[in-house]
Amino acid sequence: MRRPVLLTALLLLLAGCSSPPPDDGRDDAGRWQPRPGTAWQWQLSGRLDTTVDVPVYDIDGFDHTAATVASLHDDGRKVVCYVSTGAWEDFRPDAADFPESVLGEGNGWEGERWLDIRATDVLEPLMAERLDMCRDKGFDAVEPDNMDGYRNETGFPLTADDQLRYNRLIAELAHDRGMAVGLKNDLDQIPELVDDFDFAVNEQCAQYGECADNRPFIDAGKAVFHVEYELPTDRFCAESRELRLSSMLKKYELGAWREAC
Repeated sequence: MRRPVLLTALLLLLAGCSSPPPDDGRDDAGRWQPRPGTAWQWQLSGRLDTTVDVPVYDIDGFDHTAATVASLHDDGRKVVCYVSTGAWEDFRPDAADFPESVLGEGNGWEGERWLDIRATDVLEPLMAERLDMCRDKGFDAVEPDNMDGYRNETGFPLTADDQLRYNRLIAELAHDRGMAVGLKNDLDQIPELVDDFDFAVNEQCAQYGECADNRPFIDAGKAVFHVEYELPTDRFCAESRELRLSSMLKKYELGAWREAC
């Protein structure tokens, strides 16, 4: 359960932080739109710890049931569905549905390969099924991963325009199902995509000196959920507070452990 408001405010004051804005904003279509500074938990491995006192949980869409999502809702949390939309994963139950023709080079994670995002005739129905799963389990939003293939060695001649088309397709699929959707990394295309997405998810912008690139989302009143893996919090939290990012330190396996700003 959440702490009483006065206690929370006191703890935040002692930590040198201001109280985050409400996380229950809505866009013109009635979809959830998290506000800058909204606290969150991101857990993709291990037994899910549902006791973290934050209003937003980002969890694996395949690994968790509708009952888990409902339980988090009962505790007052919004729940984000993590799915990979730009890379194939050999451990997913729908892995055999992806033809070899759309599978490219490995993306650096075991069992994963980049997808040919130009092949929307193949990928759109597959991604629609994944987002149907998120919707049917009751998720409020989607975190589509591997959304910047054009900046990587995928094995395909992907262009920035290919990426923009594909990312907008994923956003549309999520919105058509009544869910919010976050732009994962893809910093260079934020100016073109900020209107298509409801929040951003960023990894390691402080380590690479890129956090200010997220400002279009903050200026639009949309949260930027941010993690670092290698920098201690005293190296990035001051800038995060100034930019109003939702920042925390995590380990690469994205278990339950977190150290928030």
